[in-house]
Amino acid sequence: MKKIMWSISFIMLIGTIIAIQFLPESVPMHYDAAGNVTRWGSKNENLIFPIMTLVVALVWTCCMAYYEKKALKSNDEKESAGARSNAKVIGYVGVGMALMYTVMQGFILLGEYKGAISGATKEVVDIGKISVIMMGGLYIWLGNIMPKTRMNTTVGVKISWSMYNDTTWKKSNRFGGVAFVIAGVLTIITAFIMKSSFGSLMLSIGYICVASIVTFAYAYKVYKAEVK
Repeated sequence: MKKIMWSISFIMLIGTIIAIQFLPESVPMHYDAAGNVTRWGSKNENLIFPIMTLVVALVWTCCMAYYEKKALKSNDEKESAGARSNAKVIGYVGVGMALMYTVMQGFILLGEYKGAISGATKEVVDIGKISVIMMGGLYIWLGNIMPKTRMNTTVGVKISWSMYNDTTWKKSNRFGGVAFVIAGVLTIITAFIMKSSFGSLMLSIGYICVASIVTFAYAYKVYKAEVK
């Protein structure tokens, strides 16, 4: 997973470097909520996003390295297996985020190219809607990962109730995974149905907030049952 994550991140950077050679020097860089162009800037500003993606990849790599070292140092087989599992899960998260950022960057560059050559005053590609769709995809990706995690402080439902013991962790993250998948599906459907990308974003945030609240409530219920 680590190699895949870094490969995707570097493909994003290299692809951006190649793409900006075909862009005009000045391109539309910012839009308001109505999709109007509010700022034009240098095409080289597009390098910021890929560099940030590499920084994020570095953070995930450090997290994976922590659990990998923990797995090697631990004399307890259960703890060692849990650490290896968490390192793998973090790798899946890193790959999912790298893919999301890369697809978004592709649409951003396409929108800038079309907008620049046509002198557009409005965004040509609805980046906001693309972003919401990708967020929905990320929720689904995370929802499928959460049930596979062992108890950790990096990925999953990380509250005191869910971390009471292995049973509360497993049940809470299994439930949370389903809730996140549902939130992701609703987010994608909303993005296609609604015309307003801002409205879609707000609903997407609402879906994930509801999913989180319901999951926390379920974690508390499981916790109380375990305590008894």
